[in-house]
Amino acid sequence: MRVRSRSLGAALVATSMLAACGGDAGETDSSALSGEVVIDGSSTVFPVAEAVAEEFQIANQGVRVSVGFSGSGGGFKRFCAGEIDIANASRPIKQSEADDCAAAGIEFTEVSVAWDGLSVIANPANDFAQCLTTGELAAIWGPGSSVTTWRDVRAEWPAEEIRLYGPGTDSGTFDYFTETINGEGGASRPDFQASEDDNILVQGVSGDRYALGYFGYAYYIENANNLKLIAVDGGSGCVAPSDETIADGSYAPLSRPLFVYVKHQALSRPEVSAYVDFMLENASELVPATGYHALDEADYQASLSAITQAAGG
Repeated sequence: MRVRSRSLGAALVATSMLAACGGDAGETDSSALSGEVVIDGSSTVFPVAEAVAEEFQIANQGVRVSVGFSGSGGGFKRFCAGEIDIANASRPIKQSEADDCAAAGIEFTEVSVAWDGLSVIANPANDFAQCLTTGELAAIWGPGSSVTTWRDVRAEWPAEEIRLYGPGTDSGTFDYFTETINGEGGASRPDFQASEDDNILVQGVSGDRYALGYFGYAYYIENANNLKLIAVDGGSGCVAPSDETIADGSYAPLSRPLFVYVKHQALSRPEVSAYVDFMLENASELVPATGYHALDEADYQASLSAITQAAGG
């Protein structure tokens, strides 16, 4: 089970027509492009990268785009080791990672591509938990937590064991959630089912009546029939993630930007430069189809200008 778009069809047809007609994809003759673009990193950003890669390859059949999902941390390790062209990340690069890139002579540009509402998820059979406060989430997920059952969270809830599912320690989602909820990036109880593949977490929560987990909003959207959203009270009442609450910022504090990091040296290769241009020129159409919220068009255009400058254009 892999996350696919909700309705990519119309968006992809539109972008295919743009590519076929020359559109806004720049002056490069796409029919002459060849080579490989190598991408790795966040599983949260993976649906966006996969959607862009698939449509880009339709328009540029001589180019192979490889997209992995080793987690934000895993992607940055490969990026700073010079193994990949683009790193996907659900958090900003850490200073230590930026230092590793600098030591290796790798320059890069950070690009925001979408907004995500990091989602707290339960099994649909859970008919008692509708909302959790950030304090309750911290009590459940914090290091040294004594919470073992749902009744430990609220006295009126059943004395059934909470089985926890969450991203692994290389995930930017793990870093973001632990910093936002527990007050320190990486600070978490260790006794949960961890995976860098959000689809594994989806399967775990959907098959476990008393489960609780968290992952990117797109994975909930793709599996909404088998999962239940838990609203989060960050101090202003219970709010569940949705296109509207993510867009207007009311789903707080778990709304966050998603990033790609582009290696400047790779932009000298026409296939990489064309891929990044294509991503930014078509993100407004492709991002919503993957379950995330697109940025304003002006933001994508600003990033496109930054990439053009980084490429020496």
